[in-house]
Amino acid sequence: MANSLVLTICAHDRPGVMKLISKTITESDGNWLESRMARLGGQFAGIVRIECSEDKLSQLTENLQSLSSEGISVEIHDQGDLSDYPYTRCLRLDIYGNDRPGIVSQLTQAVSSAGANIEELNTSIESAAMAGHPIFHASGTVCVPDSTDEQELISAVEALSDDLNVEIGEIV
Repeated sequence: MANSLVLTICAHDRPGVMKLISKTITESDGNWLESRMARLGGQFAGIVRIECSEDKLSQLTENLQSLSSEGISVEIHDQGDLSDYPYTRCLRLDIYGNDRPGIVSQLTQAVSSAGANIEELNTSIESAAMAGHPIFHASGTVCVPDSTDEQELISAVEALSDDLNVEIGEIV
């Protein structure tokens, strides 16, 4: 039987970090299933979902933890139980607006209050094309139960401020 694990990884960004992580997983007979990774503020951070057979699990765990000698922090988590996950419809979300402190907190509260679950969220500060002042941009995926009206989600986000532009599209 295969174990599905989720790894959280953080290291000072430099060439070869991914090589060491992927090599360690492969040498322990693990199978890399999916990942999200980024360089932020000079750090490399990522989450990776892998599979490993029961008889190789302790070897894989030891080998991943030994990466700390290379300055790579790896935390190992069991995959969560999604058997009763009610969020069946996923929507692509794009939001632009004037940057301000607390905007991510406000946004996540609005999405949650509308009954949606954030599955992926990317945020950045971009320069406004004409004015040059900072513009907040959030993009990602939110999932909702079939009973949730996407207009309710749009209204909840737009209610935060009249300077927010919200675009939502169905993911096929």
